Amino acid sequence: MMPVLALILVVVWLVTAFGVRAIVHRARTGDTGWRGFRKGVQGLERVAGLLFLVAVVGTLIGAAAEALGWVGSLRLLQHPVLQGIGALAALVGIPGTWAAQVAMGASWRVGVDPDERTDLVVSGLFQLVRNPIFTAMILASGGVALMIPNPIVLTAFIALVAAIELQVRLVEEPYLLRVHPESYLDYGRQVGRFVPRVGRLKMAAKAPRPH
Repeated sequence: MMPVLALILVVVWLVTAFGVRAIVHRARTGDTGWRGFRKGVQGLERVAGLLFLVAVVGTLIGAAAEALGWVGSLRLLQHPVLQGIGALAALVGIPGTWAAQVAMGASWRVGVDPDERTDLVVSGLFQLVRNPIFTAMILASGGVALMIPNPIVLTAFIALVAAIELQVRLVEEPYLLRVHPESYLDYGRQVGRFVPRVGRLKMAAKAPRPH
């Protein structure tokens, strides 16, 4: 029962967060919002993109493999209480991902185009944390990992966390500091990165100079 439920949740999550969201965004703005794996991406940004791919594909494969009985959860982590917590986390994280994407409006993107300037969104869920989409994604992925803690899904969760950390700290924050130097600094000093009040930018932080 739990593996089948986990697989259903994973499919719903991936379809809505990436497929449906891109379709809706294009219908409203004429643009899919996808900027990932663009030509010329190198270094840690490319690593982050590859880790995201590993996380998405790994979560789907891991959930499907357990639902089909091809792989089993680690017994040490397989407990009804943990599975219940995981299901709750996933049920919050999946719609939370969509809600945070919608809150970005026309500024929603997957990836970063350094030559593009979008509005800085600081309202709604973004008043609580600076990266609510990623917070919700970690919650959803972590929830699935607790529901079906098999090696594939657990590896995918670790890959997702690593990808998000690289993407936010080394790609998105430098970009936002360059495009919105004063406003993002002020915003970052007050609002946490992934958790409320945790990971706020220090007062001494300085925006990089435009190239």
